[in-house]
Amino acid sequence: MELCFGWFLLVASIPAIFAQDISHGSIVVDGTMTVAQTDDNFVCATIDWWPHDKCNYDQCPWHYTSVMNLNLSHPFLAKAIQAFNRLRIRVGGSLQDQVLYDVGNLKSPCHPFQKMKDGLFGFSKGCLHMERWDELNRFFKETGAMVTFGLNALHGRHKIKRSLWGGDWDSSNAQDFMKYTVSKGYQIDSWEFGNELSGNGIGAHVHADQYGKDLVNLRRIINELYKGSQSKPSLVAPGGFYDEEWFVKLLQTSGFGVIDVMSHHMYNLGAGVDPKLVSKILNPDHLNKAAYTFGNLTHIIRRHGPWTSAWVGESGGAYNSGGAHVSNTFVNSFCGLLWHRLMGKVVLNVESHASPFLRSYAHCSKGRTGVTLLVINLSNQTNFIMNAQNSINLKLAANEQNISRDSFTHSLKKTFSWVGTKASDDALLREEYHLTPKDGYLRSRTMVLNGIPLELTSTGDIPSLNPVRVNVKSPITISPLSIAFIVFPNFEAPACG
Repeated sequence: MELCFGWFLLVASIPAIFAQDISHGSIVVDGTMTVAQTDDNFVCATIDWWPHDKCNYDQCPWHYTSVMNLNLSHPFLAKAIQAFNRLRIRVGGSLQDQVLYDVGNLKSPCHPFQKMKDGLFGFSKGCLHMERWDELNRFFKETGAMVTFGLNALHGRHKIKRSLWGGDWDSSNAQDFMKYTVSKGYQIDSWEFGNELSGNGIGAHVHADQYGKDLVNLRRIINELYKGSQSKPSLVAPGGFYDEEWFVKLLQTSGFGVIDVMSHHMYNLGAGVDPKLVSKILNPDHLNKAAYTFGNLTHIIRRHGPWTSAWVGESGGAYNSGGAHVSNTFVNSFCGLLWHRLMGKVVLNVESHASPFLRSYAHCSKGRTGVTLLVINLSNQTNFIMNAQNSINLKLAANEQNISRDSFTHSLKKTFSWVGTKASDDALLREEYHLTPKDGYLRSRTMVLNGIPLELTSTGDIPSLNPVRVNVKSPITISPLSIAFIVFPNFEAPACG
């Protein structure tokens, strides 16, 4: 699974108050088996096509950040990408199915996007000049980015009725563009076909059988252009909202081995203008719907297309440019760089019965032994004090109970004080990264790590993300409305190898 989440929405946008309650409990991690697996590029970012005059709800937040006009020489941008040491960048978005490529035998004029009342999403067709494509690829190479490019899947089609488009995809312009890309030696990790054209679509949609037929054509083009190459790009589709019947039909029509990745979009909070946005963020049941959707997609892949993988190709919590004073603040926080550095590919089962407002996740640590916990406190008044436990020790304790009550007591004590089987009286330490908003204001645009505001250095570099080291035998304290990454370097987890 690959995640191109805009970022998780994990905490609330109401004034922070002092904790009124303290809740004790335990978090049990099962390190004996893998429950899921991601890859090294679980976190990614999208560069969209929206012009500066794309506005929603009396706000125009895009400014000059599109594929066409983003300032690629800005040092902050390059350093932010390089900090991930291989960040996947997806070039795509709503207007990608209106993009023409100024190359080959393009017969249409190459104009920028302009507002047009009857145009799809209120804009005319736009055009990508190859000079700009060259600039982008130099930037991708300099920053070490991994590129997924979203192709125009509406070219050559015509509108049948309302939002339904029919007819075969005209692949000529895309093929010329891809041929140019190959001739220049530009490295594309994956080509994605279309944006939000699945099911009933967003603005436009295409029937699944037609879509599948066109994907077969695109697969043929990729195979021909990259014949003999050791780095043939993956084919990603459909980049739309999940619709079970449509997705199943797409897999059946395209057939074995055509699609490498099934990508879908998730905006489980609804529109950015929703006045209930904050209450949705705080509601664990609402957040759980994301897992429900992804679980359904995984199920149909196992049944109908086990040769593919599942990606969340785009997400940002709230659609239509996000929520004002929410999406660009701590409220909408996830701290993707810490995830990228700490959380490995192997996902472990973790259980906690403390409260549904305490969300816990566990992965094998990235690049080293041990296990990393991500713990999120959605409560605005409960201070959770938790003991981390290893299921292996719980099982050992249960087995020893049948042999000796004294032995059981000794094992239970060890279970609550240590999360591995290598317990000793030595002062072993764990790493903790606690994230809170500056001054306790949840709409602050400054993240605080272990009490220190995270701000760019005077030279524009990403600040150091330093943990505090705590005796591994001590309980974990998670403050209200905060996020914590906890690294256990000696956690015994056979699933981690």
